[in-house]
This record gives sequence, C-alpha cells and structure tokens, in this order.
Amino acid sequence: MEWFDAEAYTTARAVLQRGIAAVYVVAFVAVLHQFRALLGERGLLPVPAFVRRVPFRSAPSLFHWRYSDRLVTAVAAVGVVVGLLLVAGLPQQGPPWVPMLAFLVLWALYLSVVNVGQVFYGFGWESLLLEAGFLAAFLGSDQVDPPVTVIALFWWLVLRLELGAGLIKWRGDPAWRDLTALYYHHETQPMPGPLSRLFHLLPRPLHKVEVAANHVTQLLVPFLLLVPGPVASAAAGVVVVTQLWLVISGNFAWLNWLTIVLAFSAVTDDTFGWVLRPLGVTVGSAGAGPAPPWFVVVVLAVSAVLVWLGRRPLRNLVSRNQLMNASFDVLHLVNAYGAFGSVTRRRTEVVVEGTLDEDPDDARWAEYGFRGKPGDVRRLPRQYAPYHLRLDWAMWFLGLGSSAQLRWFVPFLRRLLEADGPTLRLLAHDPFDGARPRWVRARMYRYRFATPAERRRDGVRWVRDDLGLMVDAQDLRSLARAG
Repeated sequence: MEWFDAEAYTTARAVLQRGIAAVYVVAFVAVLHQFRALLGERGLLPVPAFVRRVPFRSAPSLFHWRYSDRLVTAVAAVGVVVGLLLVAGLPQQGPPWVPMLAFLVLWALYLSVVNVGQVFYGFGWESLLLEAGFLAAFLGSDQVDPPVTVIALFWWLVLRLELGAGLIKWRGDPAWRDLTALYYHHETQPMPGPLSRLFHLLPRPLHKVEVAANHVTQLLVPFLLLVPGPVASAAAGVVVVTQLWLVISGNFAWLNWLTIVLAFSAVTDDTFGWVLRPLGVTVGSAGAGPAPPWFVVVVLAVSAVLVWLGRRPLRNLVSRNQLMNASFDVLHLVNAYGAFGSVTRRRTEVVVEGTLDEDPDDARWAEYGFRGKPGDVRRLPRQYAPYHLRLDWAMWFLGLGSSAQLRWFVPFLRRLLEADGPTLRLLAHDPFDGARPRWVRARMYRYRFATPAERRRDGVRWVRDDLGLMVDAQDLRSLARAG
C-alpha cells in the first residue's frame, strides 16, 4: 500500500520513538523523586482528597481506583523501564503492535499522573508529552515503513506548538511587538540557567534581533514544515537551532528538548544521510515491508479521530481570545500550546526562613535553599532542564501573586516545621540539618541580575531588595488554627 508508507522518514521515526521515550523516562524519574512529597498521602495537595471531589470522567486516572504511595512508585518504575526499552529500540524490532503497546502504556500511566497532579502538573509540556506519546504509538516498528498520516500529524503538532507560541506573544504583551521583551525575559523567566545572566547582559539591539528572529521562527517557519522534502528539512533545522538557543538561556523542563525531537519528524532520510554520511553513518530502512492490514485500519481510524479532535485547537489558533496551553479533552490527545503571552518586568521571589529560637521577634533566621529558583545571591543558577523541579516552578508562580498556589504553601510551611523528610529532600539546603525549627516565615524580595561592576565588587550574581513579609512567623499551633 504505497500511498500509506512514508518510506523517506524511517530515520525520523527512529528519532521520534527514542526521543519521546527518553523524555518519558525523565518525566517518570521526576515522579519517583517528587510525587510523594507534593501529592502523596501526606503531600502538599494529597491525591486521595483530590479524587474524592473530582470524578473519574473529569480526570481519568488509575488512582481513582486506588491510591497509595507504593502504587505511584510502581507506576513510575514501570514507566522508566518501558521508556528505557524504547530508547534502546528493543520493542521496535518486533511487529508493530509491540511498540504500540509500549507507548500506550507510557501514555496511560503518565495520563494517570497528570490528571491528578493539580497545580504541580498544570504545564503545557505535560499535554505535549501525552499527545506526542499517543501519536508515537502508531509509528509502527522497524518491520514496516512509517505511516504517512502519523508523520503528517507530527508536522501538524509542531505547527500548532510553534505557531501557538508565536501568536500568543504577538496578540499579548506589547513588549513582543516592539521587540523589547528580552530586555526583561532572561532575568524574570521562571528558572534561570547558568548562562541566563550573560544573555540578559547582551546589548539591547541584539535583544531586539533575538525577538524578531523568534517571530520569524514561530510565525512563518512552521508553515514550511508542511512542504515535504528539503524545504521542510531546512525549516526543521531552524526550529532545532532556535530551541537549542532557548536550552542554553534558561530552564524550561523538557519543552525545548521535546520540541527538538518533534521537529525531526520533518527531516527526510536523504537529509539525514547528507548530514551523517561524512561520519560514515548510513540511514534509511533495511528490509522494511508493507504494513499488515490490521495496522493500516487502526492507524487510519486513529488518524481520523485526531483530525476531528483537531478542529478546536485550529479554531483556537485563529481566535482573538486564544487560549494558552489548553487541553480540549481529558485524554490530552490534541491540545493548544503557547508560552509567555505576557512578560514579567520585575522578578519577585518568595524566600522561606526558619529559626530554632523561641521568640520570633528576637530570633536569628536562616533561609531554606531551593534547587533551582534564585535564593543565595552568590549562587550560580544550575542547568536542570529537561528535568522539571516542580516545587521551584510553583514558587515562581507564588511570587507572581497566584492565589492558586496558596493551597499548597501553607501545608509546605507545616511540613518544614515538622522537618518532614520527603519535603526536605525537595530542597537543596536545610539550614537545620533535619532538626525541627520553632518558627517559619516567608519574605518577599525583588531580585535583579548584578551588573558587571557589582559582580566584580561584591562577588554576587543577583542583587535583591527586601519587600517585607509575605507570611509572618508561624509555628505548628498557629498553622493548625489557620486550617
């Protein structure tokens, strides 16, 4: 069935399957390390309480049947193992149903996590990973050529991802239209990386060039992905380079890395061969044959359903009231994407402190250190992406004044007063080495990157100004009264 086979995209399929699986491994490792403290039985937003008030039909999840910390650990462990098998390419060596089953297992398990994850899993890249994983299930195995409809749906996904991000910027903050957005963004982004300060200190005319290049990449280049052959391959190259620029300038979990993987769906075997031939690497299918009839029927049926579901994201793209990072179905099969429709001009950080002293009015306060978010003004921000530090991201939203974050912040302060082990392991530094503090509080600071002169004089990377208390001194008794 020649019309069904995209035989020029066998290498693209391999990159998609292994790359998407690798991101699932990262996502499930984060579940192993963070889920219990954030959402477990004694978490900040416990899943058992969530599933009691939200019905299964609104948030399908395995954990509606039963939740325990042991079960979520088992789910994450299975996800890591299945993901690593796909990264190694083992299921892809069998008939098409084997990688199909493997990816559907990843998708179903991670859907169960995301749908009960509340604010800690309310990010666009969760939906992106779910949509990509579901699509990858129908790419086939090494025994058959890639299905053309699924490859085309990956192009459609990248177009929605990039165009959605470009349009939300153009329609949103005027700083994107007057090309000044990067005067602020590198400094105020959720989690700066080790090079973010250097990017921020680049000359302002170069910042304007960056923004203009971003508009070209997100508003024009995505349409070229729909022109099969060298044009689409070149467009994919532009997307990859742009995403790598974002990788080295900040920490956006796996958003940029997964976008890079997805962009390779538009690169032909001929282009891969042209790039890799000097290295002695050959590409292309070896012995791939026609797909079995059952696989053709399944792929065409799934493709038709996804095209039908895509009508709402398409309407969203052309709407003046465009939604950013919206899922139009509870299974996260076809979604709307976007990022930074508005740019924060100033960076406000919440700094959490504790003390062992009895009198909070005459106490020596010490700061808790977070892994990714700014705290110590001398500390060089680290590169964590594609790993997602969920507590640190939630702290950024808290600094923006998001009322939705207050639901977990009071329990977080309570866990610090209890010196709760799983909670403390989410942090980089516990000033009390596991001892229970007598009081905790939260202060607000205005942060900005240090100028070169301040860096040389004071050895700091950040300069901060105290904005006062956000939460006054609290002990276990006062937090219990607060509910």
